[in-house]
Amino acid sequence: MNTGLLVVRAVIGLVLFGHGVQKLFGWFGGSGLTGTGEVMGALGYRPGTVFAFVAGATEAGGGLLLALGLLTPLAASAIIGTMLNAALSAHVKKGFWLTNGGYEYTLVLGAVAAGLGFTGAGAYSLDHAAGWTLGGTAWGLFGVALGLVIGMVTDLYRRRNLAVDRRRSGLADASAA
Repeated sequence: MNTGLLVVRAVIGLVLFGHGVQKLFGWFGGSGLTGTGEVMGALGYRPGTVFAFVAGATEAGGGLLLALGLLTPLAASAIIGTMLNAALSAHVKKGFWLTNGGYEYTLVLGAVAAGLGFTGAGAYSLDHAAGWTLGGTAWGLFGVALGLVIGMVTDLYRRRNLAVDRRRSGLADASAA
């Protein structure tokens, strides 16, 4: 079981690390902070560059922590919150399947992170090397709850920004008529 946990942690963690550095530095064909910031701003995350940094740092940091098996429930919460926002802001309206731009991929990454929050990182991890038992129901619930709460609060902020934009646009349209 420990080898399986290591493989899952390493693959998911390094993929997320890669997504994070795409946002932060433009590595691996990413847009960097400027390009990602423009997209984030258009989605309602303002200021866009700040949220691009937060999203990139959370993905890179959470992914690296997960791959190393260090503070695994916190790594899980970072991934859950980020994937929840990615799903809600860019994928849910497109349905489930990734082939149509849906939320399938973000759901899988978030669910695997949640599962690892419950199982813990296993014996081949820095958590284990430090003598920390950061798995089980309590740690799993902590990681999932923290990720969901932070993710939902962030999404509510985004939605509020979009609602303000719609009101301003309506006022501008009315004054132009």
